[in-house]
Amino acid sequence: MAHDVDRSITAGALARAGEIALAAAGVPDPGRDAAALLALASGLSRERLHARPDEAIGSDTRTRFRALVARRAAREPLQHITGTQEFWSLEFRVTPAVLIPRPETEHLIEALQRLPLPPAPVVVDLGTGSGCLAVVAARLLPAARLVATDVSAAALEVARDNAARHGVADRVVFLAGDLFAALDGRGLEGGVDLLISNPPYIADSDLDGLAPEVRDHEPRQALTPGPDGLAVHRRIAAGAGGFLRPGGRLLAEIGFGQEAAARAVYGAAGLAVEAIHPDLAGIARVVQARSWCPPAV
Repeated sequence: MAHDVDRSITAGALARAGEIALAAAGVPDPGRDAAALLALASGLSRERLHARPDEAIGSDTRTRFRALVARRAAREPLQHITGTQEFWSLEFRVTPAVLIPRPETEHLIEALQRLPLPPAPVVVDLGTGSGCLAVVAARLLPAARLVATDVSAAALEVARDNAARHGVADRVVFLAGDLFAALDGRGLEGGVDLLISNPPYIADSDLDGLAPEVRDHEPRQALTPGPDGLAVHRRIAAGAGGFLRPGGRLLAEIGFGQEAAARAVYGAAGLAVEAIHPDLAGIARVVQARSWCPPAV
């Protein structure tokens, strides 16, 4: 009887073959992705596969692995293949309906941690996508009231699932609607301590220069607001004053080269820009602004 395992095909050899195929397709960090795909195909941990490169791999696993490598070589995002992405050391479900959480966005959370928020703040996440910001904020601020909005019903389904998997489903209210429109009639006017958002900020003209994983697979409405990369920022700035408490804060992610324009946008809306936080590459990444607060008497 033929045995399913061909002893000449090991985990190490298969991973190397996958790495070569991905490198030929121009995939960044092909070794990392090949290892992740082999773990997915085999059901074994990456740690075990790395520690036991001589382990024989069965034909069913090899078939699954080659199919996964073919998808990644076609520049489908690794996160869409695995269905997950890590953010703030938590694993989030992702689908083509949401923007894949990125390390740069963690700077919003870092800025949030430095804010002098009240003990039980009201926090609103505009355009929540996968829910990563709202979920992490809920975990870091256990007494907070969280509200998260998104215009996409499919994105909200993913966000609700992520809130449930991380134990905060009962503390985050998810609302369907376009930015502040989702908040109308909810009694939040003038009562929000913090607005956070990672809005679309890539101009249409810059899309062609993006990696194919981003350009061809992530939701366009989460990437670009159209010809003007700051269009959604202008809408956030215009609406923020109606919802923030006096002295309430806003944190919003911006793109490369947008610092001066973002300062002008939020300043023109009557918000005081307190800081622009850089990412690890030194690129201006997060706008921190404050609503008008009457002087103490």
